Amino acid sequence: MKKSKILIKLTGSIACYKACYVISHLVQQGHEVYPVVSKSALEFIGLATLEGLTRRPVYHDMWERKKALEHIELIRSVDLAIICPATANIINKLAAGIGDEVVSTLFLAHDFKIPYLIAPAMNMNMFNHPATQKSLGILKEWGVRILDTDCGHQACGDIGPGRLMEPLQIVEIINKELKSGV
Repeated sequence: MKKSKILIKLTGSIACYKACYVISHLVQQGHEVYPVVSKSALEFIGLATLEGLTRRPVYHDMWERKKALEHIELIRSVDLAIICPATANIINKLAAGIGDEVVSTLFLAHDFKIPYLIAPAMNMNMFNHPATQKSLGILKEWGVRILDTDCGHQACGDIGPGRLMEPLQIVEIINKELKSGV
C-alpha cells in the first residue's frame, strides 16, 4: 500500500488517548501523520506526546508567528483528513460553517476531493441530541464520512452510544479509504 500523508485533528475529549494509538499505528505503517489540536484537546493530551508519536510539530495555534497561512498549505498536501476524537462542539460548529479556531478553520479550507472522516466521541446524550444528529446529517450530505460510535461504558459513567470507535478499527477504515482513493 502507498504510504500517505494524513492530517489528524484532535478535539477536547477524554478519547484523545485513543487517538494516540491511532496515530502510533499509522506512523508504524509508514504514513506521514500531521497532528492538529484544538486548545481543549491540549487539556487531555500534551504537545510532546504528539510530537513524539509523529516526529512532527503540532499545529495548534493558527495565529502563531509565521504560520498564518499554514492551514491552507496543510490541507493542500494531505491524502486524507480525520477528526479523531470529534466532540459534539466541533461537529455542530462544522455543520454551521463556523471557523473560529484551527480545527474548524481547516475544515472550511478542505477540498472535498480529498477524503474527510469524523470519528465522534462524546456522552450518549450529547451524541443523541437533535442538534448533533442534525449536524452529522449535514456533514454527511457534504461528503464527510462519519464513523460509527461504539456503545458501552463512558467516562462519565453512562452506558450507551457515543464512545470513540476502537483505534485499530479506525486505522483499518483509514487504510481502506486511502486504498479506494488510489
